[in-house]
Amino acid sequence: MKIAVIGQSLFGQEVYKQLRKDGHTIVGVFTIPDKDGKADPLATEAEKDGVAVFKFPRWRVKGQAIPEVVAQYEATGAELNVLPFCSQFIPMEVIDRPKHGSIIYHPSLLPRHRGASAINWTLIHGDKRGGFTVFWADDGLDTGPILLQRECDVECDDTVNTIYKRFLFPEGVKGTVDAVRLIAEGKAPRITQPQEGATYECIQKKDNAKIDWNQSAEVLHNWIRGNDKVPGAWAEVDGQKVTFYGSTLVDNGTAANGQPLEIPGASLPGIVTKAGLVLFGNDGKPLLVKNLQFEDGKMIAAAQYFRSGSSAAVELTEEERTFAEQMRAVWQSILSNVSHIEDSTDFFKSGAASMDVVRLVEEVKLRAGSCQLQNEDVYMNCTFRDFIQMCVRKLRGEDDEEELIVDYVEKNTNNMTIKMPHQLFINGEFVDAEGGKTYKTINPTDGTAICDVSLAQISDVDKAVAAAKEAFEEGEWGRMNPRDRGRLIYKLADLMEEHQEELATIEAIDSGAVYTLALKTHVGMSIQTFRYFAGWCDKIQGSTIPINQARPNRNLTFTKKEPIGVCAIVIPWNYPLMMLAWKTAACLSAGNTMVLKPAQVTPLTALKFAELAARAGLPKGVINILPGSGALVGQRMSDHPDVRKLGFTGSTEIGKHIMKSCAVSNVKKVSLELGGKSPLIIFADCDMDKAVRMGMSSVFFNKGENCIAAGRLFVEETIHDQFVKKVVDEIKKMKIGDPLDRSTDHGPQNHKAHLDKLVEYCQTGIKEGATLVCGGKQVQRPGFFFEPTVFSDVQDHMYIAIEESFGPVMILSTFKSGEVDDVLRRANATEYGLASGVFTRDISKALYVSEKLNAGTVFVNTYNKTDVASPFGGFKQSGFGKDLGKKNCCCCCCCVAVVRLLMHTCVLINILSFILYRKL
Repeated sequence: MKIAVIGQSLFGQEVYKQLRKDGHTIVGVFTIPDKDGKADPLATEAEKDGVAVFKFPRWRVKGQAIPEVVAQYEATGAELNVLPFCSQFIPMEVIDRPKHGSIIYHPSLLPRHRGASAINWTLIHGDKRGGFTVFWADDGLDTGPILLQRECDVECDDTVNTIYKRFLFPEGVKGTVDAVRLIAEGKAPRITQPQEGATYECIQKKDNAKIDWNQSAEVLHNWIRGNDKVPGAWAEVDGQKVTFYGSTLVDNGTAANGQPLEIPGASLPGIVTKAGLVLFGNDGKPLLVKNLQFEDGKMIAAAQYFRSGSSAAVELTEEERTFAEQMRAVWQSILSNVSHIEDSTDFFKSGAASMDVVRLVEEVKLRAGSCQLQNEDVYMNCTFRDFIQMCVRKLRGEDDEEELIVDYVEKNTNNMTIKMPHQLFINGEFVDAEGGKTYKTINPTDGTAICDVSLAQISDVDKAVAAAKEAFEEGEWGRMNPRDRGRLIYKLADLMEEHQEELATIEAIDSGAVYTLALKTHVGMSIQTFRYFAGWCDKIQGSTIPINQARPNRNLTFTKKEPIGVCAIVIPWNYPLMMLAWKTAACLSAGNTMVLKPAQVTPLTALKFAELAARAGLPKGVINILPGSGALVGQRMSDHPDVRKLGFTGSTEIGKHIMKSCAVSNVKKVSLELGGKSPLIIFADCDMDKAVRMGMSSVFFNKGENCIAAGRLFVEETIHDQFVKKVVDEIKKMKIGDPLDRSTDHGPQNHKAHLDKLVEYCQTGIKEGATLVCGGKQVQRPGFFFEPTVFSDVQDHMYIAIEESFGPVMILSTFKSGEVDDVLRRANATEYGLASGVFTRDISKALYVSEKLNAGTVFVNTYNKTDVASPFGGFKQSGFGKDLGKKNCCCCCCCVAVVRLLMHTCVLINILSFILYRKL
């Protein structure tokens, strides 16, 4: 079709581009005149394509169409007018002229919110549903028949900007183009707008945006967010107009500690806190405002109200003065109407608009890549002097970052005070779960509650995924140089090392891990993991591929390793921090963002990790931690369409369910580390003392709560009795007790349900006829302690020979001397294949057995010796995908193949020659 696009703005520009992609002929673009010498984005795009552009200041005079203007329009021969966003009054002579008439995009669900401030009023009225309408233009104000409507949820803290960016802009462009497609196909409906529910509100201007404080907190919140950015809700404070931005509703039970601020007309004084300005409705409930703007245009963080203007100016170095002059030239090019940029020049008072803010932010990135600005930084530093000071502070790493607010639970234990976050961590903030839901996390040493922890709901998962997606697609993390990303991960590892005793103590009281083991393995290996993968950040590379068409057509094919996007991670309770590290470090090193669900019974080290990640400087939204149930939170993560990969460690049964959900939802990539029943074969020619020591470690390490634990030991019958006697003698020496006691060898099982399963497991073994050599019972003391247990005479058909105990239970079977292949058959007769082991002095036998064992890891004359550089994962129903090692970096990337025709062969040869020279 021949289409005339009448409108303006980036929205109009995108609609124009998509219509051209659809094959329509744009016969004319009608937009507003240039402002301060700058063309509207729609005009700029059309002029670039050679499309006729008309910039009429007006279409009518005293209600009558201007004949010359109408004539120029008619000359285009348009068959349809598309008005994506238009601030001018278009006469009916133009509206009705085309064969197909005119269609208009309107950002509300008509007939609700007719008029020019529809998005504002959607929020001001607290609508739960919003959306847009594409309708047929008539002579009324947004009253024409409906062609197409699309809806979205309006979230409680949405602003005009967030709902526009999330839905109204991207989906509005698609919807407008879809409407044109329906017209072209002759399928476009004309649905008369109902009169019921029709509303019309006035244009929101500064004069009518004053806050009426005699209303509830929710109404105040809706008024402020509905006026956010333009025109801005305001009130008198300290004798001047102050405009409020960034409102959120907060929990009524949250204590607001700070300095009071008297606000005329308000039912209670506001409170300036570290998080912002807390305001109160006439119902006594609070809301929080993040930013304030004064009459002179200066914007500040609300938390800085009593400190505004107090920071001293920094003295610029020679290099910084050069940067300042470069930025002065940028300001001059943007503010072309200003003859000279002075230190006092105000960006916005000089005529800059929101598009100019975007350009300024991008110009800074070009000249100083490490200075990552947000649009808010420009609004809050609008004079040239303040802008340069802010940039220089950021370049020096001295900028006043928003302070992390943590509501700690503090405990004095293990000769220290540990400080534990207990709320969800979403988008760089600790927040309560939806509805304030909580649960108690239990100390397995005595069965008492440690603290209340926020219990995530489905809506919390959606918020966390949205934050991770935004951080990946639009945030600093997605634009960051890989080496800078590695630097942040190194910094995180350093902070974890600084807090290693605190982390180990939290791990001990929350999971029952013996403190010394927690310090060395749970925490120590976690730190090693982050350092290892920090080093991989700038080494994740693609390759060039020779292809048949390379000559004579000069085609080049190469691959790139790109981050996947939002990754969901679900971890178990046996190694809470270490499992987090194994899955998170590789994910971050590849440039992904993540939403992690720790095990519900062990959430505390994950939340402490979130605090340390924020303090290390990882941008908001990169890491999100959601304690909660697997059935609710884990399921939503599996189903969520914006999650692109899910990593899970846990039972085979749950792994199968997750794999199915991931396939049905959006065929997301999956890695699974599942159950195990790892065989350990001990030959008579072994080093007996070492075999006993390592054999015990293979079973009792970390109280048996170990995914690669030796679930079944095959001992050559000639040494069986000697082996059992030595094991029992060593068990008698083990100290069972408080995991914080440095002399303790064996702590409590992780939680009560697991303890009960171990008791039942051992009772089953006794009933089936296995010999209980020792243990098999709960220790009679407070807490969830279980005796180290040994079963002998275990036959292949028995339940305990087949199923994993995941506890301190040694399962012993014998095999006859010389029957190597038979014991291998028995060892491999399991649906699992995570780990295995062999003890023998015969190197040939060791190599033969290790080759024949079906497992992802085979230990020879040792056990439990994992390393961050070695890939870890299993076969069969133990899952697929690898943790650790270089392989895990690849698992966290997608491989993109690029094929291109080389137009300048000589240039390519020169580049290759240079590279080859450097390599030689």
